[in-house]
Amino acid sequence: MPGSFPDFPLSRFPAFPNRPAVFLDRDGTLNAAVVRAGRPYPPTTPAEFALLPGVVEGCARLKAAGFVLVVATNQPDVGRGTLPRATVESIHARLCELLPIDRVEACYDHGGENPPSVFRKPAPGLLLRAARELGLDLARSWMVGDRWRDVDCGRSAGCRTVLIDCGYAEDLREPPDFTVRNFTEAVDIVLAHPSTVNSLRPT
Repeated sequence: MPGSFPDFPLSRFPAFPNRPAVFLDRDGTLNAAVVRAGRPYPPTTPAEFALLPGVVEGCARLKAAGFVLVVATNQPDVGRGTLPRATVESIHARLCELLPIDRVEACYDHGGENPPSVFRKPAPGLLLRAARELGLDLARSWMVGDRWRDVDCGRSAGCRTVLIDCGYAEDLREPPDFTVRNFTEAVDIVLAHPSTVNSLRPT
């Protein structure tokens, strides 16, 4: 179903009125991506799923600092029929077992829709929906990811952005607020900048 939630109980996701969030891409940010021809692809089985170094500790630090943690991920292989939705959701269930994730937002649209899907990054629909339903403050929030789609999505939603530069063979469309080499450095950046109204973005 396009733009739908994974099948987790809604009671798992309480509201966090006016709290800042860190929106997290999945593949290449939290877990290792499969890189082919300079581009990242998701794991295709739960056995291939593996968290990247520093992710467990980094998420714990963000959670302790008061951030709501929301995974925002495109999973177009489901819409294309090349990866079962059940496989993706089993990976999400494992992710939530290992990390203090408050919500998973997944877009299963295949890409190339006309008009474009409002939930498929770089569109900000996943972030806007989570913010609306959880009561999050986007101006005090962050988007952390490893691709241009994550940067553009975060900027469109009004968040500050951190790019984890993995050296992919693709160009950025918009500049991130910060560029780092790994997840630990991304967490350091977020925690070094108070969650006040976004003053880093030019007006």
